[in-house]
Amino acid sequence: MSDTLADKSQMDPSKRTWLIATGCAGTVGGVAAAIPFVSTFQPSEKAKAAGAAVEVDISALKPGEKVTVEWRGKPVWIVKRTPEQLESLKKTEGQLADPKSERKPAELTPEYARNQYRSIKPELLVAVGICSHLGCSPSEKFQTGAQPSLPDDWQGGFLCPCHGSTFDMAGRVFKNKPAPDNLEVPPHMYLSDSKLLIGEDKKA
Repeated sequence: MSDTLADKSQMDPSKRTWLIATGCAGTVGGVAAAIPFVSTFQPSEKAKAAGAAVEVDISALKPGEKVTVEWRGKPVWIVKRTPEQLESLKKTEGQLADPKSERKPAELTPEYARNQYRSIKPELLVAVGICSHLGCSPSEKFQTGAQPSLPDDWQGGFLCPCHGSTFDMAGRVFKNKPAPDNLEVPPHMYLSDSKLLIGEDKKA
């Protein structure tokens, strides 16, 4: 062991520097090979905060599931609604404060989402998960029927635990609730059947 230490201590400094540099380069190269060009395709944290569009792979999203991504520091929900959940939207219309998303449409709902489903594709809801009352984040309440803080004829949707505002499966707020408006629908577009771009649309 003393011989080994002696050998290291007598190693030419330039050779030692070269070996260290080579080892570091090999390590970095290994990481780059495992995750090629990741930084090229993903916006930086600064860019995200400034509003850079976010691309989402929705190929694995199943009916009845919700995934949350971040855009401009906000949680954006992507919900793949079941046929039953889509049918429930007809049942809630008479109970809603703004069923056709006519309030502040330019601010909260793009023209292409001003429909019963509040979406481009009926089965897919894309909405900002922030209550329009005081900025709390509602909880998903997809199960139907009577539950705590919900009516007996609940058809599924979202409940804001802070002050009790409720939204249906299209993010439309019910009447006589603290929240003044429906959940915001962010600008978005489909790049393909499995790729969704949040933060940009065809008009951008």
